[in-house]
Amino acid sequence: MLTDLLELNIFGFFLIFARVGSAISMMPGFSSSFVSPRFTLAIAMGISFVVSPPLVPNLPVMPAAVPDLVLLLIGEILIGAFLGTIARILISALQTAGTIIAFASSMANAMTNDAISEQQSSTISAFFMTAGLVLIFVSDLHHLMLITVIDSYSLFVPGEGLMIQDMSHFMARKVSDSFALALQMSSPFIVVALTYYIGLGLLGRLMPQLQVFFFGMPFQLAAMLWVLAITASGILMVFVSNFQEVYTSFTIE
Repeated sequence: MLTDLLELNIFGFFLIFARVGSAISMMPGFSSSFVSPRFTLAIAMGISFVVSPPLVPNLPVMPAAVPDLVLLLIGEILIGAFLGTIARILISALQTAGTIIAFASSMANAMTNDAISEQQSSTISAFFMTAGLVLIFVSDLHHLMLITVIDSYSLFVPGEGLMIQDMSHFMARKVSDSFALALQMSSPFIVVALTYYIGLGLLGRLMPQLQVFFFGMPFQLAAMLWVLAITASGILMVFVSNFQEVYTSFTIE
């Protein structure tokens, strides 16, 4: 009897760990390159251990056949990866907005290593990505991500099959919404850049002997930095509100 109980608990623990671990391995902040993989693994195992007692009784029994066990674990890994990828899609709106702002500000050539997206990005994109990740942890939205993973057991019941069509549709919709949000957040810079280039073109026609690019570049940089200073807080607040709204839709009220 004790042996059966231990086997059931171990099976349930690793089944929970498959979903929680794959979700945390995809979430920004937990999965960043500057975070030790051992630390990420320890967090995933610790969370799985804490939530195992209330979740294990609702899990399916251990399949007798190995292929059924493998399929069950793959399903849990895919669900966790789905929940973690949502956060990456949402935070990518800041990177897209920063790239658009950099192009509008003529600062796209100022590149730096972005530790959040783990690739080379513009300086403005790296700034927004870092600030957005800091706000996620400061405002305890990382708790909301973890709560979503735990509450997902009422929506994605283990062993009942994957809602592949709904998951793929939701993922595609969030990619589209993320790009639309990036355009909305960078819209002040697009308007200022359009106004600036129209004015610069008119000035070049009125004064052909004036070196418009030599004259206009410092003004453009100063104007865009001023717009960035007054809109950065609003951009980050819009991102945080959208991030919270998306993940709250997965939680149990």
